[in-house]
Amino acid sequence: MTIQQPTELTHAAMLGLGVHRPERLVTNDEICEVLDSSDEWIQTRSGIRTRRFAGEDETLIGMSTSAAEKALTAAGVGADQVGCVIVATSTHPEHTPASAPQVATALGINAAAFDISAGCAGFCHALNLAASMVRSGAESHVLVIGVEQLSRFMDPTDRGTAFIFADGAGAVVVGPSDATGIGPTAWGSDGSQAHVITQTPSCMGTRSHSDADHPVVQMEGTAVFRWAPFAMAEVAHEALRLAGVAVEDLDAFIPHQANLRITQTLAKNIKLPDSVAVATDVIDSGNTSAASVPLAMEAMLRQDEASAGDTALLIAFGAGLSYAGQVVTLPPLG
Repeated sequence: MTIQQPTELTHAAMLGLGVHRPERLVTNDEICEVLDSSDEWIQTRSGIRTRRFAGEDETLIGMSTSAAEKALTAAGVGADQVGCVIVATSTHPEHTPASAPQVATALGINAAAFDISAGCAGFCHALNLAASMVRSGAESHVLVIGVEQLSRFMDPTDRGTAFIFADGAGAVVVGPSDATGIGPTAWGSDGSQAHVITQTPSCMGTRSHSDADHPVVQMEGTAVFRWAPFAMAEVAHEALRLAGVAVEDLDAFIPHQANLRITQTLAKNIKLPDSVAVATDVIDSGNTSAASVPLAMEAMLRQDEASAGDTALLIAFGAGLSYAGQVVTLPPLG
């Protein structure tokens, strides 16, 4: 007996993009009402001026659904055409049930749905999975969502993290295309540095479930800065090599919005020419972890710093430590 499977590979691309940015805008001055810092210190250290925090009526499921609806509209794809929903997040508050099945139901999608946890690299990981599904014929359309509600998992007095992290969601529809729109992914991990970005305390143990001991994100910022701008330059060149694209052929560079200094140093280390637009959404949106790459894509398209159809290099990196990069064609914006 022979098991049948699709034999003809197809091209995959992002067909539409949508985002959800929470309404509440949080300035550095507001952060410093609790944090022992200043607007000048925060901007010098991170480049961040403002960020957004979800309101009481903005849940992780709701933000995901809002972004996904816009992506489906931009792609011209109906819920009945989606064969899989992948949500990349580190801040869904329950280990089970996952957020993706709930998002799928809210969208009227009756399909496979699951979460992945790869920290700030989660969206690019999910994008690779989705592209592989479409190319192989396993699914015709896959919905990829990066979403975080980091404001729920922060210590507002921690000078290493309180001013950095923020909330939001971004989604893309991945589907068949006449040409390759998502290049091969250069990805990997380094578990020897797992201690650099963590949630503390662990969810394991006998601690009571009170507001006082819920997990908060902790980060060794100096270690991240020493690693990311240098190791990720090599990953960027590997992604370009795999895609057969020269750095001079890029229209845009859209890295994970970790820190403006990291972005600037990474762009310099990659040796990007001045003709390549660089995403700097971190200035206005902070670090939204798995949501930061799609949010940065949206900002560039909305502000006419890039256009649908442009060639862009995506790079994401974070807890794990995990990382991923791929060359893509930018999608239409919903």
